[in-house]
Amino acid sequence: MPLIGAALIGFSPSGINGKFARGVALVFASIAFLWTIILAIQFHPGEITQQFAESLTWIDVLGLNYNLGIDGLSLPLLVLNGLLTCIAIYSSDESLQRPKFYYSLILLLSAGVTGAFLAQDLLLFFLFYELELIPLYLLIAIWGGEKRGYAATKFLIYTAVSGILILASFLGMVWLSGSSSFALATLNPTTLPLATQLLLLGGILVGFGIKIPLVPFHTWLPDAHVEASTPISVLLAGVLLKLGTYGLLRFGMNLLPEAWAYVAPWLATWAVVSVLYGASCAIAQTDMKKMVAYSSIGHMGYVLLAAAASTPLSVLGAVMQMISHGLISAMLFLLVGVVYKKAGSRDLEILQGLLNPERGMPVIGSLIVVGAMASAGIPGMVGFISEFIVFRGSFPVFPVQTLLSMIGTGLTAVYFLILLNRAFFGRLSAQVTNLPRVYWSDRAPAAILAVLIVIFGIQPGWLARWTEPTITAMVNSQNVVVAVSLDKVGTGD
Repeated sequence: MPLIGAALIGFSPSGINGKFARGVALVFASIAFLWTIILAIQFHPGEITQQFAESLTWIDVLGLNYNLGIDGLSLPLLVLNGLLTCIAIYSSDESLQRPKFYYSLILLLSAGVTGAFLAQDLLLFFLFYELELIPLYLLIAIWGGEKRGYAATKFLIYTAVSGILILASFLGMVWLSGSSSFALATLNPTTLPLATQLLLLGGILVGFGIKIPLVPFHTWLPDAHVEASTPISVLLAGVLLKLGTYGLLRFGMNLLPEAWAYVAPWLATWAVVSVLYGASCAIAQTDMKKMVAYSSIGHMGYVLLAAAASTPLSVLGAVMQMISHGLISAMLFLLVGVVYKKAGSRDLEILQGLLNPERGMPVIGSLIVVGAMASAGIPGMVGFISEFIVFRGSFPVFPVQTLLSMIGTGLTAVYFLILLNRAFFGRLSAQVTNLPRVYWSDRAPAAILAVLIVIFGIQPGWLARWTEPTITAMVNSQNVVVAVSLDKVGTGD
């Protein structure tokens, strides 16, 4: 559906205006989103195999087939992508330049992300993974800020290196294991020597670590966020970063469990570094958008910690953290975008008193307070329960790393309190007086996300029930493989 919408908008008459193009894009994005809701309703959580699977022969010589399917790991991310695509299109400016090209690229981006979450073939995943690269590059390079060229080129280079490493690891898995196809169902790289598995896993870790991003491969992210427009930042933080964490779980932890268990302590330490470094950098920022961007680096570190522990509870927490971060970060970027649009600045040295009920932005400020509380892990919101499950599942395996990562939660509260105290409390600064009126159309997308954040915080079972059976089966099978491998080592086989 997004591809059809992109084609219709892209090849439509040149005279159509931005409002019409946005309406058409929103219709097709909404259809795709509603389709994911229908799939979620028909999905059977108790079945751990791929559901709604379809397979078409494509290129026999390469062993490439068009294999798609959904399980409990991909379904929540699929729904999240559909929701945030609709919100990004709705939040786009009606008066932007070249609207046909813009909305076609957003729909093409959504199609690439959807295909990556559905792909049950390594090479097919890689094709979809690369498909989203060019649209996002163009969306930053054309409609970004003053330094958009630099930010877009930096993103392109980093992501290109990420793709090369991932493709090399995928090819190595298939060729070295003697598999005749790239299908996940038939691939068994656990028969390879441990040294070979570690080499392949290294490419996957660095490749997806760039996408997540993890320290020290993170430097492209703040630049991309600051220069990207608000709707593109919503998609980038809310969905596109999750391709990296999804890839680690699906292709790292799941396919190479022996090597994963071997490097798990190092991964947990890597997670701690990312959490504390991301939070420390966020504290030092004066640009609201850059502060939220650095917070993403820290919160994605929790996912790596949970994946390193590889317990059913921790990996469930990893998936819930991906969803909660997608909702919270998208909400915060939307609200920061409204502040920038109305006040003309994101600088904490300039903004002050925006919670003023008469001349400020009291509703926007109140929603940012909600988003900050959710990101800092206040109970009753989805950010708390996802982080709690991550820490509870990881502590028995990596107690020291878990305790150090928990410091990141306290630091999150610190930098968001700095943001709120400087920009929203106190007397309204003279530089931002006579603010334009904020309409409900500006507030509605963030309000919808705020409602979801509270609902899933109060009833996390509504989110966990789709994922828990798949995750439990995945982790248990991984533990069996690792145990068998250790037994072989112990007996000298």
